[in-house]
Amino acid sequence: MEYIEEQRSEGTDPSASPFESVDTNTTPDTEYSLPGSPISKPSPPNDCRSVARQKLAQLTLEEKVSLLTAADFWRTKSIPSKGVPAIKTSDGPNGARGGIFVGGTKAAQFPCGVSLAATWNKRLLYAVGQHLADETKARSANVLLAPTVCMHRHPLGGRNFESFSEDPLLTGKLASKYIQGLQSKRVAATIKHFVANEQETHRLTIDSLLMERPLRELYLRPFEIAIREANPWAVMSSYNLINGTHADMNSHTLKDILRGEWGYDGTVMSDWGGVNSTVESIKAGCDIEFPFSSKWRFEKALKAVEEGRLTMGDINAAVENVLTLVERTKSGDMSIEEAEREDNREETRALIREVGAEGITLLKNRGQVLPLDPNTTRVAVIGPNSNRAIAGGGGSASLNPYYNTIPLDSIRAVAQREVVYAQGCHIHKWLPVASPFCTDKSGEPGVTLEWYSGDRFQGDVAVTQTRTNTDLFLWDSAPLAQLGPEWSAVATTYLRSRATGKHTISFMSVGPGRLYIDGELALDLWDWTEEGEAMFDGSIDYMVEVEMQAGKPIELRVEMTNELRPISKQKAFNMTHKYGGCRIGFKEEDQVDYLQQAVDAARAADVAIVIVGLDAEWESEGYDRKTMDLPSDGSQDRLIEAVVEANPRTVVVNQSGSPVSMPWVDKVPTILQAWYQGQEAGNALADVLFGRQNPSGKLPTTFPRRLEDTPAYHNWPGENLRVLYGEGLYIGYRHYDRSKIAPLFPFGHGLSYTTFEYGRPSLSRKVLTESAPIHLVMAVTNTGAVAGSETVQIYIRDDKSRLPRPEKELVAFEKVFLEPDETKHITVSLDKYAVGYYDDSVPAWIAEEGTFKVLVAASATDIRRSIAFEVRESFTWTF
Repeated sequence: MEYIEEQRSEGTDPSASPFESVDTNTTPDTEYSLPGSPISKPSPPNDCRSVARQKLAQLTLEEKVSLLTAADFWRTKSIPSKGVPAIKTSDGPNGARGGIFVGGTKAAQFPCGVSLAATWNKRLLYAVGQHLADETKARSANVLLAPTVCMHRHPLGGRNFESFSEDPLLTGKLASKYIQGLQSKRVAATIKHFVANEQETHRLTIDSLLMERPLRELYLRPFEIAIREANPWAVMSSYNLINGTHADMNSHTLKDILRGEWGYDGTVMSDWGGVNSTVESIKAGCDIEFPFSSKWRFEKALKAVEEGRLTMGDINAAVENVLTLVERTKSGDMSIEEAEREDNREETRALIREVGAEGITLLKNRGQVLPLDPNTTRVAVIGPNSNRAIAGGGGSASLNPYYNTIPLDSIRAVAQREVVYAQGCHIHKWLPVASPFCTDKSGEPGVTLEWYSGDRFQGDVAVTQTRTNTDLFLWDSAPLAQLGPEWSAVATTYLRSRATGKHTISFMSVGPGRLYIDGELALDLWDWTEEGEAMFDGSIDYMVEVEMQAGKPIELRVEMTNELRPISKQKAFNMTHKYGGCRIGFKEEDQVDYLQQAVDAARAADVAIVIVGLDAEWESEGYDRKTMDLPSDGSQDRLIEAVVEANPRTVVVNQSGSPVSMPWVDKVPTILQAWYQGQEAGNALADVLFGRQNPSGKLPTTFPRRLEDTPAYHNWPGENLRVLYGEGLYIGYRHYDRSKIAPLFPFGHGLSYTTFEYGRPSLSRKVLTESAPIHLVMAVTNTGAVAGSETVQIYIRDDKSRLPRPEKELVAFEKVFLEPDETKHITVSLDKYAVGYYDDSVPAWIAEEGTFKVLVAASATDIRRSIAFEVRESFTWTF
């Protein structure tokens, strides 16, 4: 699911849920279920498309067109009289959130996409998919809006953490297993975002300009692999344009390639607010528009049929695809949608911990500082991320986890000696939410929300709610059924500080907003004009200092409406009302020297563990990062430099979803890349630090030394709403190979607490043909003292090609677990997909006559073995 930016419409926002909906966490009886119908949950038929066609034949034109737009924010339209139930979608890639964006039903939070990819473990990805299916069902949903398979084109991409890798083969193979696991339990996967959606800057309007070869070989390739191997039941079109045409109406990608060459038989849905036409999007193959909107379809689609601009064939094809998705996930089940529930299972918790530990990547371990001995090592835990839960990035991937594990707590739970803690520095982009310090009118933790119909606070309170979070962006959870399209609300909470001092309160507003402190107007943002950097529309973060006494509450009251701000947008977008909401942050006054505390703690310890990185504010959907440097203002770099000077036995743990600059890399002996590990982040990290788990993660993305070394440096993020993919085929390790630039840490790199030896590979035969693959067999031996896993990476180099090709390309990988001194043989299949490239002059994929070298590697720069085979006669194919 994605955020909706401004669209032209009349009056109120057409993308909000229809007024007959109750809210986004329940389903109206009459709209979605036949009242009094028996509860029946039939098994899916063998041929869902045949059943879809039968139901299609019973529908009127108006009923057909009604199915081409969602019924509310998350659900499809039902037609109970014709046996068509609604199905519910849910974000997202690292957990099934359910119907409320912030503070909704608690859910299992898995490691982020890049961390899943760092495991290089296909078996685990399948298991993750299965558990996500159970979580999706617990949210009473049928479709998970995942996985995200966009490429890591540039290290500043805001959603890199949510995506898998810079390599299309690794991405496609892991996504396939994830999808197979999901759909094995009859939950639809929605692979996204189709296609060339590698940045958040101007994401609704940016035009991605790229040649056909990189489109095919890089950006379409993960989708192609997943559709061939896993057949995801849904594909989500992206927001951006592709070579001048929006993705939802791009006939080349949707019609010619996806439906035509690949023969895809699933359903294409728009990204949320990502439909840009009536006729063109339906004809191109965008079957269903999300969320509910009256902007492009309904009457306009009926009129297009009447005028002959859309044919009945166009309508029927789209509706049949929608009905097929319904049949695949829910069949004729007309039972009332159950309320969302928690399903906090021990086996899911254990899997998340296992997957988290496998994704952690040991980048450097000079002097074998790790693993730590829990019985003898005095540890100092230092850093801004060490005593808080950094579980995931921001945006559609966010959710309300069942629980969090914090590194400091988890380390203390294992260590037998005293563990000293020092924060070291702050890295706030915005002040932390005030929620931990707040109680509502009843005295319980949270905020009281009192809603009024209309935007003037008039009449009686129509709805009263309690929210647990002071992040009150209300874009998907306003009770519009009771309020109507225009509303006003008063949020009240009581804030208690733990210490006496001059503390800081922050306030940002989506629509008009005023913050009162103990009845006095503190911040008036009723007519704000300066927009902030956040996923949702909103003002910048304004701050006010307040003298507070420890434990003595102050009243915070916010008045807000959903009138559109800045006011200039009302005329520009022909819209008066859209979303409303606010965010209240709070930070107590600093009363200590954090850096000196960190130095003192490091000196007193045997080993200093410095936990730094980014968080969901710095790395999120909705915007790209501005720099590869650790935030903020060099504070974390200064902290690391000071700690390693005080204690040379320093371990730096970086939590981020993409590469960061490491100016201290040569001084620090040990570095762990810990990604975002979900609800078991602290425990997974402690398992690796103390040797309970041997790290086996490998980088799915290159860590460059400098931003200037990166492939898209000269073409990021574009200009005048166009971005040229000028690096062509050469992203990631392909670029570093071609340019002969040494990265900081190469693609595929990752150390272990043991060592591995690669045996000499052999091939089942020396000639590859179109119909018969070659099998590579080789031995891997654990030559160290502890058990561990190694990922063997297989690259192919084309010795001579008519068109330019990368120096090498990943074509296969296998992960193998070995006890000390154990040897196992692995077998890897090499087929036509391992040697082909796309030639748009044919146009087709081609395996050219010639010699190919197999490179057996531990990383993109650590080639251990090689062997050659040949293709004696060129051949071509399309899918």
